[in-house]
Amino acid sequence: MSVIATRINTAGASYHENYRQMLELVAKLENHLTESRFQGGEKHIAKARAQQKLLARERIDLLLDPDSPFLELMPLIGLKQGGFGAGGTVVAGIGLVCGRLCMVSANVGTNKGGAIDFFTLQKAVRVGQIAMENGLPMINLVESAGANLPEQAKIFVQGGINFKEITRRSKQGIPSIAVVFGNSTAGGAYIPGMSDYIIMVKERAKVFLAGPPLVKMATNEVVDDETLGGADMHSKISGVSDYLAANEFEAIQIAREIVQHLKPPATHFTPPAHIAPPRYHPDELLGIASANIKKPFDAREVIARLTDGSEFSEFKPDYGTTLVTGFAHIHGYPVGILANNGVLFSESSNKGAHFIQLCNRNNTPLIYLQNITGFMVGKKYEQEGIIKHGAKLINAVSNSSVPAITIMMGASYGAGNYGMSGRAYDPRFLFSWPNHKIAVMGPEQLAGVMEMVQREAVAKMGGSIDEEQARQMREYMMKEVEGQSNAFYATAQGWDDGIIDPRQTRNVLGFCLAVVNNVPINSDNRYGVFRM
Repeated sequence: MSVIATRINTAGASYHENYRQMLELVAKLENHLTESRFQGGEKHIAKARAQQKLLARERIDLLLDPDSPFLELMPLIGLKQGGFGAGGTVVAGIGLVCGRLCMVSANVGTNKGGAIDFFTLQKAVRVGQIAMENGLPMINLVESAGANLPEQAKIFVQGGINFKEITRRSKQGIPSIAVVFGNSTAGGAYIPGMSDYIIMVKERAKVFLAGPPLVKMATNEVVDDETLGGADMHSKISGVSDYLAANEFEAIQIAREIVQHLKPPATHFTPPAHIAPPRYHPDELLGIASANIKKPFDAREVIARLTDGSEFSEFKPDYGTTLVTGFAHIHGYPVGILANNGVLFSESSNKGAHFIQLCNRNNTPLIYLQNITGFMVGKKYEQEGIIKHGAKLINAVSNSSVPAITIMMGASYGAGNYGMSGRAYDPRFLFSWPNHKIAVMGPEQLAGVMEMVQREAVAKMGGSIDEEQARQMREYMMKEVEGQSNAFYATAQGWDDGIIDPRQTRNVLGFCLAVVNNVPINSDNRYGVFRM
């Protein structure tokens, strides 16, 4: 493969100014991530300590292999949205347990009793989807008061998805292991109840459909919680529990032993032991990627800092130049890369569709590096058929059956989001950089369109527009769109799997590629009708 020769002047003033601005965004990210690690107030943590309980993140640390990476997922969902805080009441991510890639989800019992709010539920559903798609055993570290009752109307119906998906994964041979450390009440009782393996901690685990107060209300029966749903009872009488652990440490050790005895994964590809790093330092990405997304940057400079040896075999380099496509390796894994270098024209759309087909023929995972303002508009381009050419790209993206990983490294506007495998197109993973912006269109464009529509409506009625009012409305619309299109708002809604420091992109991609190669990759090479 050819080595990408960088053209970046790392001594230039514009590079350093951009680096400074991106560093500020990364610092903002780190501050929010620190906030997301909140595990409850001092009183609740002290109570847990007095009961000899570990905190959620401590349980994860003990479960994972020493020095295992941990790819935390959706740590900022719910950020500043009025729920239980950034990340909700669940810590979730992928790590190694006895050398095996596993999805781990831990209730934060010291924050709101581990109750499930709307955003925590959205996170749990997404985590289950990732486990299913990539054949990852799921280990649930359970301590939850169940649904947050004031939000029941928002979470009850969709909450059933988690129970359904446990059984569907089991049907596919993807096991779930539940380790119950405390309360698992009402619907939450079905998390362990439907798992393949259940471990309960003696004198701590309490699993019941209805606790003593509700039983008293429903049947007038008076019963204590240990008799009703304690670990001893479930291990010796009901049979709900498979293993009775003396303490949390033993429970986690049993979970690790279970993983040791699971059927090995049907790994698609194992990378070689020796891998050449990129020729350029990843730190330079902060000076390359534009903090101001109106400022373009060359996607090849990003690719050069992600691929092994900075090597890239570019496909159709002189055709449809606003979309860069080609083959490379990242941490030894073969990939096909599609990266934006400007607006999508008919030529770049056709090129992308062609390239996606080639990768499906070769069972090659796809990496989308998204920085796109949309498809080109105007009379000339409509007459040339931009709609049908753009539809080819979206068709290819929609029906591609090799794993896709999307990195939002800049703008994501309009149908460009769709043509570059946005959230609605089910990439296996989707991560954002902190400079990312996402919306139907840019703030100025949206406010301008709304103003033109308003002016036309007033003119048809024979009136005249109040210019000062129009100006205020334009500024208001721009502010609203700006506030609802930045990376932190998007991740709070669950539109990505997390915001990452651009300098960590290669390692995040490498880990994600290990995950998607955990199962066989076999494309069916079937597509909808391509409009010619």
